[in-house]
Amino acid sequence: MFRRRITLTAAALAAASLALAGCTAQSTDQNADAALAVDFDNLVTTTESGTAPVDEVTWNLPYEPMSLDPQFGYNYAENTATANLCESLLRMKPDFSVEPGLASGVTQPDDTTVVYTIRDGVTFWDGTPLTVDDVVYSLDRQVGETATSYFSSYFQNVESVEATGPNEVTVKLTQPDVLFTQAMATAAGAIVQKAAAEAQGEAFGTPDGGLQCTGPFSLEAWNSGKSIELAANPAYWDGAPLASKLSFSFIADESTAVNALRTGEVDGQYFYLPPAGLSQLTDSDEVTVTFGDSLVFWTMMTTNFDGGLGDDRIRQALSLAIDREALTKVVFQGAGIPATTLAGPSYWGYEEEKFAKAFDGFSADPDIEEAKQLVAEAGTVAPIVLAVQGSSAVHEQTANVIQAAGQAIGLDIQTKVIPVEQFGNLYFDPAAREGIDGFFTTQYGSFADPTDVYQMFASTDSHNYAGWDHADDAIFAARAETDEAARADHVIDAQQTITDELPWLPLAYEPVTLVQNDRISGATASFAYLYAPWAATLGGVE
Repeated sequence: MFRRRITLTAAALAAASLALAGCTAQSTDQNADAALAVDFDNLVTTTESGTAPVDEVTWNLPYEPMSLDPQFGYNYAENTATANLCESLLRMKPDFSVEPGLASGVTQPDDTTVVYTIRDGVTFWDGTPLTVDDVVYSLDRQVGETATSYFSSYFQNVESVEATGPNEVTVKLTQPDVLFTQAMATAAGAIVQKAAAEAQGEAFGTPDGGLQCTGPFSLEAWNSGKSIELAANPAYWDGAPLASKLSFSFIADESTAVNALRTGEVDGQYFYLPPAGLSQLTDSDEVTVTFGDSLVFWTMMTTNFDGGLGDDRIRQALSLAIDREALTKVVFQGAGIPATTLAGPSYWGYEEEKFAKAFDGFSADPDIEEAKQLVAEAGTVAPIVLAVQGSSAVHEQTANVIQAAGQAIGLDIQTKVIPVEQFGNLYFDPAAREGIDGFFTTQYGSFADPTDVYQMFASTDSHNYAGWDHADDAIFAARAETDEAARADHVIDAQQTITDELPWLPLAYEPVTLVQNDRISGATASFAYLYAPWAATLGGVE
């Protein structure tokens, strides 16, 4: 529920955010004053390709991946690594458009038939050729109610996957599905070697089971708890990379990671939240910070509609009390855009004018008086408990902002700190969410279609933790609509309902924050780094 209203000052928000942050008024005001001047109208998609061979590039991941099997890669560290190992049928370009990948061509004879022509001359790292059997296996293991893939929701309308020629794989759908066809440019369409996956079973993609794919780098070693070592694939069909070795470390602590980048211990990192030391990196003469186009948004999810957030009016009131402009300056250090809907402008890969017109109907400006009126109408409200990820300044400071907004309109908002190692359980384990009404998270659709964001609110989707189902008709209609103009109308209907009732509160749009040591260049700067081989063009600077 967004309307254009009188705005709270950034100074007021900064003062309120002191409560739990444990910092002084001077340091918080300095954060607000020192907010980075990010040019959000000109976010980049690429960095200049490296020009010289380099023996080794060290890259930090924010945590150690759970698996390198692409079907379990629905998170930042996993996809950052896997994007350079296992390729998809289609390839997402840095500007979010799509080009051929392991499929050299794709046709749709009708709305429920998709035919992929598999590229000739591609081999796995062990030298064996890529075959249609590998493609059928990789897709088919994600089909059905018992599938364990994190991308299985994209396969819910797949009826069959079959080899229909020496270089041809045909997918039959039970109904048209624009999400499946677009997902083949993400890790959902990644291809692994059937023989290796079957031989290793559950160990495939783990430190004990190895991996076998076709990408520009091969998995050389996974030293559990220490590093993942990749080696350049000299036989890569799209040209061998300039970096002979790509080594991943797992530094989770933000300040330690920032220092490692500044000292050259680490050559690069993608930050999925702006680190507390971001200004140290932007001011450094040793690294280059690039802000890239992104599909990521910062949101507060409701996980329990039986608690304090169960009444629409309370969620609307809380949203109206939040000054997002100040939040992006104080909490995100200027590296964020106030969000009025969940799917922002970067998702408008089609029908841009329609989406822009609908988007202009929302505002992020707060209205304390209307928020108080909504709280009064709702009556007695139970305390609202929000989970906060430990060791994250953005989580902690966002919680302070939300608590201050709640206090201003008479809501009791409490926090529960969850260790970073356990925070991921909130996404998958209902028991981990017991006693919690909501939590903060970065979320994203996987490609430039807002349908992919709003399908998370379908009653059939695994992201719909609390069972909110008020936009099902529009969401299902959008997913099945191949005509883009008609699909946009359905998406806009769903967006209106979701933004009015706010099962999730949109807070900020986040650019990609890419840091590279000045001795290297070439990493993809946009969100596409999660699904396409971003390090293939990484090299030394002459």
